[in-house]
Amino acid sequence: MGFSPFDAAAMQRAVELARQGRGLVEPNPMVGAVVADAAVPRYVGEGWHARYGGPHAEVVALARAGTQARGGTLYVTLEPCCHHGKTPPCTDAILAAGIRRVVAATVDPHPLVGGKGLALLAAAGVAVETGLCEAAALALTGPYRTLLLRRRPWVIAKWATGASGGLASPPGRRWLSSAGSRALVHRLRGEVDAIVVGSGTALADDPLLTARPAGPRTPLRVVLDGRGRLSITSRLVATVAEAPVLVATSAAADPAWVAALRAAGADVWVGTTSSPGARLAEVLAELGRRRCTNVLMEGGAQLLHEAFEAGLVDEAWVFVTDAPAADPAAAIHDVAGLEIESVEMIEGDILLRASCPRPFPAGPWVGSDGSDVTCDRSAREPHSPEG
Repeated sequence: MGFSPFDAAAMQRAVELARQGRGLVEPNPMVGAVVADAAVPRYVGEGWHARYGGPHAEVVALARAGTQARGGTLYVTLEPCCHHGKTPPCTDAILAAGIRRVVAATVDPHPLVGGKGLALLAAAGVAVETGLCEAAALALTGPYRTLLLRRRPWVIAKWATGASGGLASPPGRRWLSSAGSRALVHRLRGEVDAIVVGSGTALADDPLLTARPAGPRTPLRVVLDGRGRLSITSRLVATVAEAPVLVATSAAADPAWVAALRAAGADVWVGTTSSPGARLAEVLAELGRRRCTNVLMEGGAQLLHEAFEAGLVDEAWVFVTDAPAADPAAAIHDVAGLEIESVEMIEGDILLRASCPRPFPAGPWVGSDGSDVTCDRSAREPHSPEG
């Protein structure tokens, strides 16, 4: 049985709703849901996962539909959960509401779900279908899947360049991109869990790496500094009470420097490898253990090159300035593996948003004792799928 135009429109609406949870629900996935009266057809309830630990998208949509949900269809961007986490199973709410058909865009890869939710519904007599708008749903859950299956955060590489391209910014420019582009970057900063820079960028720019104005998240500010060069008097260290700082270093760092950073309130993490690609992978694995879901990598050029070479970039935001070429793709000609997803004009700049698609490995992320891994960076409670 194929999907109708109404089915497609309803799932597209669910995808739109899911996006409203960006920056608010991580490490859970963004999820949207629509309840429809199958007889008319018309929407009778909508919902999305609005905050970590809050009601699930399906529960919100069913509550808004009320008695009109009975006999209807539920469209949801991710398979409903079937276990007790922070909230009861969504499958219980679906059955109690009298839903007769569930259309899920994609299956949840979490080991506590993984098709079990859909199987439970089908066993109870609910018609179950999957695959509608699957590409959009997979894009929504990319960070969630990356944390679950790659054991590291989703990495967004950001840089600005001239029309001639390249990862490095031209010399002598304090601001390469426009005010509008910078405002967009600050909004992105407020939606991620961590911002990563190399020690060269930290020394040259003495950045704050904060979102201004503040967003829904306060990102962990991470400096990769294997040689112990970050100044104790830097703005990053001086503002550690306002936003956390993690300095990722090596055993070669001066113990007195490490002690001084820790005394100032910074978190210092000592890695075990000095190889550039392996070092970066090790840092990202540590951020994954801390349940960071989205990471923004802001540079410099050497760090970005290392990330691309190691296959650790999932998404790129490239701001092209200085009278961009007619073909914006020419500006990223030297970066392999990027597929342009969108091109947007922002004042005098062009923003290229690109992806680095690669297949996910098989198998969920669980701890060595078989339990789910929790976050030790913040006051978040142990993670469970969508709540």
